[in-house]
Amino acid sequence: MVSSSPPPAPKEVPSDEKWAEDGPPREAKWWYSTFHTVTAMVGAGVLSLPYAMAYLGWGPGTAVMILSWCITLHTMWQMIQLHECVPGVRFDRYKDLGKHAFGPKLGAWIVLPQQLIVQVGCDIVYMVTGGKCLKKFMEIACTNCTTIRQSYWICIFGAIHFFLSQLPNFNSVSGVSLAAAVMSLSYSTIAWVGCIGKGRVPNVSYAYKKTSPADSMFRVFNALGQVSFAYAGHAVVLEIQATIPSTPEKPSKVPMWKGAVWAYFVNALCYFPVAFIGYWAFGQDVEDNVLVGLERPSWLIAAANLMVVVHVIGSYQVYAMPVFDLMEQKMVKTWNFPPGVMLRFFVRTAYVAFTLFLGVTFPFFGDLLGFFGGFGFAPTSYFLPCIMWLKIKKPRRFSMSWLINWACIFIGVFIMIASTIGGLRNIVADSSTYEFYS
Repeated sequence: MVSSSPPPAPKEVPSDEKWAEDGPPREAKWWYSTFHTVTAMVGAGVLSLPYAMAYLGWGPGTAVMILSWCITLHTMWQMIQLHECVPGVRFDRYKDLGKHAFGPKLGAWIVLPQQLIVQVGCDIVYMVTGGKCLKKFMEIACTNCTTIRQSYWICIFGAIHFFLSQLPNFNSVSGVSLAAAVMSLSYSTIAWVGCIGKGRVPNVSYAYKKTSPADSMFRVFNALGQVSFAYAGHAVVLEIQATIPSTPEKPSKVPMWKGAVWAYFVNALCYFPVAFIGYWAFGQDVEDNVLVGLERPSWLIAAANLMVVVHVIGSYQVYAMPVFDLMEQKMVKTWNFPPGVMLRFFVRTAYVAFTLFLGVTFPFFGDLLGFFGGFGFAPTSYFLPCIMWLKIKKPRRFSMSWLINWACIFIGVFIMIASTIGGLRNIVADSSTYEFYS
């Protein structure tokens, strides 16, 4: 009788095997993926969703919100399944899965630039958001204090990350990420409960804003970009799944999917009430940050702004960790730098300084992100997972899977083009009137 050996436990993709020997232990639980995913997805952009609704209207706005939620949940499921699509191998990074789908050279060029746009772009936006919310918190909490420039507040926020960036890996930032996830649910709840408490403003109107046809089109494109910005967690989903242990009997896709479903449940509790109730309360006159329209009680609005600060602290680290890993891997494998504390200190300090400089210099970076995000956010979340699924799994033509994936691809490509055009128009409009380092 010939005894067959058991199948090997999944390991990291072979090209990075040497680097992985000193990597983080795979010891995360399913709930780690929940709050890491919530922290990555539910950003302060949730507060601008009523503003997007004002340009889309009740019907199209509701359809775009629900459709985006369903599409990105579907593409996240696909990525979780593809994490171990080759027996005995784990694709722990988005670029590694891209190399498997498209080939070693083409895969890296397709995936890596888009992923970096999302991760670095989000970190710069979070620098700006954290600084602005700190400034707003102090203005509400201390009405007699001397006003400090917004640039200084961004620097104060950035200084926090010079310390937090030295935490070694995803497992070590789990506490920060959990606090950030709780804060996102908290300030979202404050936003929509505050809108209910305030009630509808007098003479509220849900008609489309009266602007020129061209301006209306660009505003609608921007609104689509704002909604797609809200679903950016796919850029780090494989890195999150990489922290979960996996065996042939208990593959990582089971706890990861459980965590992702709960994350999307929390996502729905944050996004839909804020978008719909905020638009219901203010109509076409809603501010681009719905909290601005809620002036009372002042202590609650101040607390909400502080919660946003705590949230973007965690979000910055969740997006930065894969970039740190990529940079340190490049330094070790290409230039033979010894891995360790010194490498981590210099690489991560330089990255934080870079994102801080761009955040201070271009605090209208949200417009830049609308432009560059067209190449990064829509592909990584809406249609790139579908293309990889078609390449790797090869579903039968005109089957349900084939049709759904092609529908997602067409919708994602449209959003990519629209948000790019809208972002470019806003860059031109804002840069002509901006006073640098104000």
